[in-house]
Amino acid sequence: MVAFGKKLKERQIVEWQGYYINYKVMKKKVKQYADQIQAGALNQRYVLKDFSRMLDKEIEKVVLFLLEQQGVLASRISELNEQQDSLQEQPDLSKVTELREGYRYVGRDLLKLLFFVEINAIGLRKILKKFDKRFGYRFTDYYVKTRANHPYSQLQQVFKHVGLGAVVGAISRNLADLQDREGSYLSIYDQPALPLQEPVVDAMEAAIDRLGYSTTFLNFSVQRSLIMLEELPTPVEEHVDDQRYHFMSLLLNLANTFLYMINTYIVVPTADDYSMSLGAAATVCGIVIGAMAVAQVFSSVYFSAWSNRSYFRPLVFSSIVLFVGNVMYALAYDLKSIPILLLGRIFCGLGSARAVNRRYISDCVPLKIRMQASAGFVSASALGMACGPAIAGLLQTNFKIYKLTFNQDTLPGWVMAFSWLIYLVWLWISFREPAQETEANNVPRKSNAENDALEKGVVQPLLLKSADDEQENEGECDGSEEAPEESRRPANSIVEAYRLLTPSVKVQLLIYFMLKYAMEILLSASSVITAYYFSWSTSTVAIFLACLGLTVLPVNVVVGSYISNIFQDRQLLLASEIMVCLGILLSFNVIIPYSVPQYVCSGLLMFVSAEVLEGVNLSLLSRVMSSRLSRGTYNGGLLSTEAGTIARVIADVTITLGGYLGQSRLLNVTLLPSLLICIACIFATCRTYNSLY
Repeated sequence: MVAFGKKLKERQIVEWQGYYINYKVMKKKVKQYADQIQAGALNQRYVLKDFSRMLDKEIEKVVLFLLEQQGVLASRISELNEQQDSLQEQPDLSKVTELREGYRYVGRDLLKLLFFVEINAIGLRKILKKFDKRFGYRFTDYYVKTRANHPYSQLQQVFKHVGLGAVVGAISRNLADLQDREGSYLSIYDQPALPLQEPVVDAMEAAIDRLGYSTTFLNFSVQRSLIMLEELPTPVEEHVDDQRYHFMSLLLNLANTFLYMINTYIVVPTADDYSMSLGAAATVCGIVIGAMAVAQVFSSVYFSAWSNRSYFRPLVFSSIVLFVGNVMYALAYDLKSIPILLLGRIFCGLGSARAVNRRYISDCVPLKIRMQASAGFVSASALGMACGPAIAGLLQTNFKIYKLTFNQDTLPGWVMAFSWLIYLVWLWISFREPAQETEANNVPRKSNAENDALEKGVVQPLLLKSADDEQENEGECDGSEEAPEESRRPANSIVEAYRLLTPSVKVQLLIYFMLKYAMEILLSASSVITAYYFSWSTSTVAIFLACLGLTVLPVNVVVGSYISNIFQDRQLLLASEIMVCLGILLSFNVIIPYSVPQYVCSGLLMFVSAEVLEGVNLSLLSRVMSSRLSRGTYNGGLLSTEAGTIARVIADVTITLGGYLGQSRLLNVTLLPSLLICIACIFATCRTYNSLY
């Protein structure tokens, strides 16, 4: 991994070099403090005071230069405004063109200033985390709370770009006034929806968006999707190739995600009844549901590799395979064949194109809307998860057409087959294959280890004490030598990708495995458990599962917008693990008769806590993953998908095996492994983060 100090130096604007935060000097100072404390030459109180003073001076240097440059830009805009006023009396087309160029030139200089602020904010966050990691002291909490909330805060200038928005507004308004609007006297404030065809304005708004992203549901969703963004902002001269972006293609990509999640969960309420109608035990539903996940273990790899060359062809293949799989699933009833039923679900799993969905957003969506697209990916998945059981609950009918039976067991297959057929036609007509990147541009992108520095507002990003500093080794270079090219290449195999995982990343993948296992046990066994204890109908099970699915988006909003602003990621991680463990414990059937309130409340607690845990865990994982796992076939998204899919497979097999002990023991038998894995994750989390802090 190329050292941050080197990248920071490379990205600095030459004429402003003396005004950047001196990351290199501060990093050496932290090392000196550590050596002197170890030798007994300094005490910790002096170090904290001295380093605070040093940071204050560095931030003040940046802020004073920022204010000076803002004043220069404001003066230039004022001069251009005076020239524009004079043109009102004597219009001159050549002068108007010259004036517009003047505003654009100011806009380009403003872009440089925005980039300057962004680089300094990242550097500040990095050095604070390095200090905390080196001394095991929560200095960041103290420094940010005392500086950010002070009425004379200079930290606010760095992280909230105070005043820069007004400059952007002035440039945008004046360029809009000079634009030909067919004689209209309305301004951008009167009709803000009127299009302003100014690339420099689009670039400024994108830069402001990058600076202004706070720890909200949007950013929280992006990290949940594990769609990697840029580690450092690109220079103002670079921009995303918008020609690769096509809105309808993005919409089709999200529709694929939505339909696939419906396809996964639409069979859950009726899988036990379908199994019994074919002469098998009710608990065979675990294998029926899990067959799709088994195939997905393999499909994730070849779809990830396929997406290196194309997006359209994998999506077409996915739609065809899913159509065939659902038809086979529906026909199994009339053919009286369990193998056909399982084969149909395997075909559905072979059509899982989630790797393509992620890669399309990461590679083809412009940076300025990539966060919204990533949030759309998570939302589409959540809505699909809720809609699947809900649709199954509506398909309560029974009729025949010729020799084909249409009932609650077969209709999920027929409905999804028809849906995939419609989707395939829409895909064929509307999808546009993005242009392949040229060799010059086909350089592996950096991970998003630092991009969230500015996306998380004033205080919270500096309060996060995750393990992502592991990616910056103590022996990183300071810009004196070039990092080897090998360190920037994506992993070439699953084994190589595994070797790139640090201990903390492995713990987080274990946590992801645990929560997916627990959730799959809850969802897949629900129809069997509720039928045995409460005699619930298919419609009642469907309503219960749909209600669980509907909690996903509200939970993410609450956690992403509020809770994650109050607590550190590692605190949320441990707390949500404990809550999942508590939900599992409350779900056991011991001593007292098992009741609906106990099942519903414990299941809701377990599911909601697992959702919180998934969001926090993937948010943290997206920042600690090696940069070499940000792109390529064997990327971080693939590793997390494989971990979750394998967990689902094992959970579904556990349900089927537990059925051999009898339905009366199924609940406790399936919950016991969940409890043991959860306890192991709690101990692993405590051990890992105690060693880091």
